[in-house]
Amino acid sequence: MPDPRTHRFRELFRRNKRVLLDYFKRRVGPENASDLLQETFVRAIRREDFDTIADPPAFLKQIAINLSRDFARRRESEAKYFTPGDAPEDVAEPAVEPDALYETEELARRLLEAIEALPPKCRQAFVMRRFEDLSHEEIAARMRISRNMVEKHLRLAMERCRAALD
Repeated sequence: MPDPRTHRFRELFRRNKRVLLDYFKRRVGPENASDLLQETFVRAIRREDFDTIADPPAFLKQIAINLSRDFARRRESEAKYFTPGDAPEDVAEPAVEPDALYETEELARRLLEAIEALPPKCRQAFVMRRFEDLSHEEIAARMRISRNMVEKHLRLAMERCRAALD
């Protein structure tokens, strides 16, 4: 017998998928719409406090808006560094010394371990800032914490990451 939460999510998906899919098609195009729709529901399901949200459809819409903004930012960044028509074989690869490669891999491993060892909220804020390129205000709004708390989380994350690399 499926649990009540699963049933609620199924019903929420059934009722909202068309509206959200249409929104994504308008904002990011039909080729990316279904992936972002799926990510919308994945993020909602991962929320431990989702059952306490007063207006789940509005919450889903806000996730969709944030995802479409993130998508647009990524496209903008890609456009800065990637020129359509540049075939991968046309791009010269710099020669990398094996020692330098090993050292870089070792630093990356230590950094990843430090990030994974961060407290959950601290890690979440760090990932949003460094990998999703969100502002402190956007992080605060998404995590429902103050901007000062975001800064505290980011300071702690940076201290621990620097310590891992020293």
